[in-house]
Amino acid sequence: MTEQSVDTPFTREARARRGYDPEAVRTFLAGARESFQSAAGGVSSSDIRTASFPLVRGGFSVREVDAALARLEDAFAQREREAAIGAGGADEWVAGAREQAREILARVTRPEGQRFDRVSRLRVGYATVEVDMVAERIARYLARGDALTTEQLRTAAFHTARGGYREEQVDALLDATVHVILAVR
Repeated sequence: MTEQSVDTPFTREARARRGYDPEAVRTFLAGARESFQSAAGGVSSSDIRTASFPLVRGGFSVREVDAALARLEDAFAQREREAAIGAGGADEWVAGAREQAREILARVTRPEGQRFDRVSRLRVGYATVEVDMVAERIARYLARGDALTTEQLRTAAFHTARGGYREEQVDALLDATVHVILAVR
């Protein structure tokens, strides 16, 4: 049984289940709100995309917080896009997004099993077959305009495997692809 708190829009998990640490979520969201309302900034859409919180018993619903963060990231990305277009013009903004898309496409069109650095056979990384499947979807999106949403990339999860792809590189590419999708919306 989950319960809704009066002081937050997020449902709390039952005491036996884990969710995001409520205090960490509140602190992060308060900082994001302050940053969005001030002209100085401080928090970016990238910061929101990479935010993580400790899991605690009876914490906030992971699904609900992640959905709220996705909406918040979209709002910050829209504001960042408007500011960049205002400062440098639409042509410069599009050129930057296009260049980033070219770099991503060059990476994801490498041969299967060779798209990212691999960890040693003694360590675990992301399963190459699963990552390659997502990389192919990204390539089809960038090359042909096939459907791909930020939500699909934000929720992409991979099993681990010995000798798999280096997780940091895969995560960075997913983040960059989300940035490109948000840039051209």
